[in-house]
Amino acid sequence: MSGEHASERLIGRYAGGEAGIPGDEVWALEVHLDACAVCRGRLSAVVREQDAAVGSLVEGVWSELEPLLGAHAPVRRPRQRLGWLSTWASPVMVPWLVMTVVVTLLAVVCDRLTGLPGDGVSVVQLLAPVLPVLGVAASWARGLDPAYELTAAAPRAGLHLVLRRTASVLAVVIPALLVAGWSTGATAAQWLLPCLAFTTGTLALGGLVGVTRAAVALVVVWAAVIVAPALALSRTSFALQPGVLPGWAAGFLLGAVVVAVRKDAYARLGAHH
Repeated sequence: MSGEHASERLIGRYAGGEAGIPGDEVWALEVHLDACAVCRGRLSAVVREQDAAVGSLVEGVWSELEPLLGAHAPVRRPRQRLGWLSTWASPVMVPWLVMTVVVTLLAVVCDRLTGLPGDGVSVVQLLAPVLPVLGVAASWARGLDPAYELTAAAPRAGLHLVLRRTASVLAVVIPALLVAGWSTGATAAQWLLPCLAFTTGTLALGGLVGVTRAAVALVVVWAAVIVAPALALSRTSFALQPGVLPGWAAGFLLGAVVVAVRKDAYARLGAHH
């Protein structure tokens, strides 16, 4: 992109279907084309030059559509309430976020009933790392989202949308955990750092195997290695001891770095699995 319009070289590469264009450049160009009639015209001209058959096909379709478009009055778009919210969250996330809040409340009840004597187990701390992961997984599950194909094909379906949906999940989960931690006496660092580390870890691993698969794998490992032994022995896991908090902070930073370095991976369809 150069100045107010796309460069001739980028438009030519895009029209030719070149596979080597970086994902962020493709997103920027497609978003720009949505709003710029000049660049759309330049793209159309390049397509006609590169492939005469495609150009003639487009002109033929347009010659049949143009009279029909002029015969009908334009339809007024209905006014959308909270339209900005749809760019941050998916409707399929709502039941999962509600379930997350309910699970958090149940964890608080369990902690209240047990009283956490001595080295008792805090259910809130055990569940805090994986609660946001469930919402992130739901937001990218192919089987749960009927608009999956549209989302995956959108110009900003890469890291941009991944971070937006993750932020919308954290915006619900973190306040719920904040109240839960305050009511059970757990300091913010005891649940916040593991929560953030698991979230960035899910995104980092999701760039390799898909966000949903990564979330499911991490939840299963956490339940088997940490939750089950802690509940069976009625003792706080070593992973939740105060001395391990620097390790959680390092895991959070490492996950964030991996996500930033591999940002192009989230534009591939595999990241949506």
